[in-house]
Amino acid sequence: MKLGRFEFDPMKDFFVLAGHCVLESEESAVALARKLSDFSDELSVPLIFKASFDKANRSSISSYRGPGMKKGLEILATIKSESRLPVMADIHEPSQATAAAAVLDMIQIPAFLCRQTDLLTAAASTRKPLNIKKGQFLAPWDMANVVEKVRTVGGKEIFLTERGSCFGYNTLVNDIRAIPYLQSLGCPVVFDATHSVQMPGGLGHATGGDATMIPVLARAAVAAGCNGVFFETHETPDEALCDGPNMIQINELKKLLLQLINIRRASG
Repeated sequence: MKLGRFEFDPMKDFFVLAGHCVLESEESAVALARKLSDFSDELSVPLIFKASFDKANRSSISSYRGPGMKKGLEILATIKSESRLPVMADIHEPSQATAAAAVLDMIQIPAFLCRQTDLLTAAASTRKPLNIKKGQFLAPWDMANVVEKVRTVGGKEIFLTERGSCFGYNTLVNDIRAIPYLQSLGCPVVFDATHSVQMPGGLGHATGGDATMIPVLARAAVAAGCNGVFFETHETPDEALCDGPNMIQINELKKLLLQLINIRRASG
């Protein structure tokens, strides 16, 4: 497939999705995207920049949601121009699909909304590649119904993202078997190394997490054969406006990516 400046086979070639959880400012997003673009060039890995323009599922009504769709898409268009990276963001409502597709290279469906038929079909109808996150409440094989909904309306380039499953209160656990199960649906599988360490609602007013486990899970997933890896990253995670506890610091990301590339080569 061709995505922005990259031409690659997502079933065979390793790739990365990375960026801020939510757009905070144009300046910070562009600066991060430029760094990620440099990583992509240095490591020869296709990289898609991800940042949300609206996080409609924050824990608290007072939590920062983002700049909104209009301003957010303007920022993402600037990021494409300044960094030469393809861009991806979530949509939460069917009505957002057409406007988002005019800017985005890939559309993401949030985990909590992965069974919403109207949202899936609206996104698929744009003919943009879709990254669909597996719901924390679904078994991997249940995603067959999700894939069928997209393919029924002509969607073809479907990525499935594993981001952990609910395990008691405020806890997620990863079953590495999800990777081959999801791949059996004929889709490249992305492992979300940062949301997998979340503790949903763990801070009461916000989501917690254990970022020290990000490299551990990422290495395990690549060894198990995932096609790509997803990271939310930030210059200063402690100051991030969303999901800081489960982000990887940008300067640590390059070293980890190099490890993952080496693990992939060693595992064949």
